[in-house]
Amino acid sequence: MKKSSALIPVERIQRAIFLVRGEKVMLDADLAALYGVTTGNLNKAAKRNLDRFPPDFMFQLTSDEAENLRFQIGISSSDFGGRRYLPYAFTEQGVAMLSSVLRSKRAVLVNIAVVRAFVQLRQVLSSHTELARKLADLEQRIEGHDTAIRSLFDAIRQLMAPPPEPPRPEIGFHIKEDALPYRTKRKARS
Repeated sequence: MKKSSALIPVERIQRAIFLVRGEKVMLDADLAALYGVTTGNLNKAAKRNLDRFPPDFMFQLTSDEAENLRFQIGISSSDFGGRRYLPYAFTEQGVAMLSSVLRSKRAVLVNIAVVRAFVQLRQVLSSHTELARKLADLEQRIEGHDTAIRSLFDAIRQLMAPPPEPPRPEIGFHIKEDALPYRTKRKARS
């Protein structure tokens, strides 16, 4: 058990796990480096046993996916002496299946370490998902409180506001229309 963890640090494996097509995968070149074989030999071994690698275990990246990964992790392009073909991606199940194809002791130890890294990553992601859910719940509760607090502040401001001033009576002599004689009323109206 300790041999596999001493062989490869889990952090190194986790840095080589990427999300492609909604799946956590490892690229053929990263796996080949871990197994101590060339990328070509790893892919040849997988292709010789294609019946063990259905599309949900292993798939070849599209040119867009490879280009996106190239920018993220620095895969060199074929223009500069890098890969001449699109890389293969292996899911967790595909990596486990590689142990039946690559039969060395190192392959078994690497597979154990890789599977443990996938499991640990899954646990970390599930705890982040739960944390995100709790944060969303808290946000909703605070939003409800926020509205209540805002209305409380509005009520306090209304209480603090000075009362509106009553209209001031006009100064001077005013003649009311009812007080004028009939003739004057007609003239005043016309």
